[in-house]
Amino acid sequence: MYWSLLLFLPACFALNMAPGPNNLLAMNNGRNYGFNVAFIAGLGRIVAFIIMITLAASGLAAVLYASETLFYTIKMLGAVYLFWLAFKLWCSSALHIAKKVANGSGNKELIKQEFMLAAGNPKAILIFTSFLPQFVDVNRNVQQQFVTLGGLFLLLEMVALSGYALFGMYLSQWFTRPKTAGRFNKGCAVLLSVSGVNLLFSKS
Repeated sequence: MYWSLLLFLPACFALNMAPGPNNLLAMNNGRNYGFNVAFIAGLGRIVAFIIMITLAASGLAAVLYASETLFYTIKMLGAVYLFWLAFKLWCSSALHIAKKVANGSGNKELIKQEFMLAAGNPKAILIFTSFLPQFVDVNRNVQQQFVTLGGLFLLLEMVALSGYALFGMYLSQWFTRPKTAGRFNKGCAVLLSVSGVNLLFSKS
């Protein structure tokens, strides 16, 4: 188990740090609203991952993966949500959104966005059904190992979330002008759209 952890931790952290849709969203939230709001919003993805880890540990995720229709339905819904989020970001005013969050009416929406992005990405399910089991010793308590590996994954995910949120907050000083901030939002919208296209046409 200990040797497995030595291999698991760096490989897992590389997955956590990959610039996927959730990390991109955390960076943009960090730039617009600051670290605290971005981190709290990121807990939405943690909840989604906890659900996925629970499903994987119970074996239900394998059933989901075996159902091609259900799997691709989730993929399509995830891609559509990415496009919708990209559209909203493209059309948004950074100052208007920041005021909305400052008034307390946008925090739940940001948490929902993080949750929906994670839950609508079937590749996240594959991480827990294909990646984690590689480090499980079948001669020992499998569920206990899933809990340990899943807990480490979530911990590293929060580290990655914090890193992207801090980086976004650092970028905020370079985007103080509304016009420049708008261009950054549009750039993030394009990257989210690319992620949506990649999700839509990926074979796995």
